[in-house]
Amino acid sequence: MAFCPVTEVDNCPQVCTGLQESLVFTNSPKLQTSLATMVCTTDCVEKPIRFCLERVGKFIGLHPWWFIIVPLALAASLGWGFCFLEDRKSNDIVQQFTPIDGRAKTEKHFYKAFFPSNKEEFSSLRLNTDGVYGSLIFISETDVLSVGALEEILHIDATVKGISIRHGEEEFAYSDVCAKVNQHCHPNSLLEILDYNANNITVVNLTFPVHHHFRMGRVPLEHLLGQVDVDSNTVVQSARAVRLFYYLQEVNDTLEDAWLNEFVHLLTSVSYFTSLSRQQEFEKSTKSVTHLFAITYFIAILFSVLSCIRLDNVRNKMWVAGLGVISTSLAVLSSFGFLLILNVPFVITVASSPFLILGIGIDDMFIMISCWQQTNVHDSVEDRMAATYREAAISITITTLTDVLAFFLSYSNPFRSVQSFCLFYCYNKVKNTNKKRIHKLELKDKGLIWESKYKGVVYTCFQ
Repeated sequence: MAFCPVTEVDNCPQVCTGLQESLVFTNSPKLQTSLATMVCTTDCVEKPIRFCLERVGKFIGLHPWWFIIVPLALAASLGWGFCFLEDRKSNDIVQQFTPIDGRAKTEKHFYKAFFPSNKEEFSSLRLNTDGVYGSLIFISETDVLSVGALEEILHIDATVKGISIRHGEEEFAYSDVCAKVNQHCHPNSLLEILDYNANNITVVNLTFPVHHHFRMGRVPLEHLLGQVDVDSNTVVQSARAVRLFYYLQEVNDTLEDAWLNEFVHLLTSVSYFTSLSRQQEFEKSTKSVTHLFAITYFIAILFSVLSCIRLDNVRNKMWVAGLGVISTSLAVLSSFGFLLILNVPFVITVASSPFLILGIGIDDMFIMISCWQQTNVHDSVEDRMAATYREAAISITITTLTDVLAFFLSYSNPFRSVQSFCLFYCYNKVKNTNKKRIHKLELKDKGLIWESKYKGVVYTCFQ
């Protein structure tokens, strides 16, 4: 605990200035000590931090190469974690963008426990998820149930069922990946009723919304036919739309995704929807703004470099600004790589965190350059480094701690996407601050040491 004697009031915090007058009229030494003790304790945290960081800055100034080589080696060794980026990507909408303990997920687990799906006997009514499927919608301006339209629908249906995919060295047909009922692929009820013959539409009296079939029994058609016209006996006269479903087994995600992608690539002239459509549209929307991030990165880097350009070659800090940006990039490389090695999911929201880190890193760089330029130009490099750290590092440390604490508390958010963003940001921020201290200014100081060695002067060249 710091004390504030009356004879050294000028060296104490400002709150002690008004204390001098009151102590003059106080005759009790104990009261003077007690009052001074209560007032002059505001630097009990700041003072030791400044002292420690001053020693760190001086140590870096004396041993610069260690603090250049080690950060570069660390970034290179941890950066190989980006090899796992594709495997760590996790942009599933339900998993990442819905609450972890949401009521819907709780009820889903309850339904799954009491009404499990039978993989051998598929039923869309027992699905506890959206399922894995592809869907086709055929629309006609007149009647989609005409013989000509049905022949085209049957042709496309046969083409879809003929899709085959390769996985490794094996080839898989639709019959290998489809959801099965009685050892056969799940059928489309409308085509089953017509026995896959377009001419049967003239002899079969379809009733809507439910059709009674001699073999299949009661068959609902309201989800298969659209804009239906019926007569007084509910017999279908015409329809404007037909919808077909192709359900797949939920066994191998790789096979299912590959088949659905082939399904989408095959069909370009009809309306389609798959269980991947929402996910694909979500990922497509994020990719559409990627070029905007590139523009903002370029503007921020250009601003930082231009702000440090001076007409005086000695005072010009353009290269220092460029190295500050590189330091931030190394922090992103090492922190992201380390978390990817630890199998932390990489959600698309994390992609925006480097922009925040770049902005904060540039701000810290400006602070340290300003503090460096305020040091005494006649002092040695290590003394100027110590003075820079004493003045700048305390503010950078405090802001870092507050940022990390704020995002650490936000990690308790029930959304996994937010948790991933906060975790990547916190570790990135810590790495960025450390590299700002031990990398950026050291590269600048190496240039200063080079100047003093070859020019033989230590004054104006340090401006």
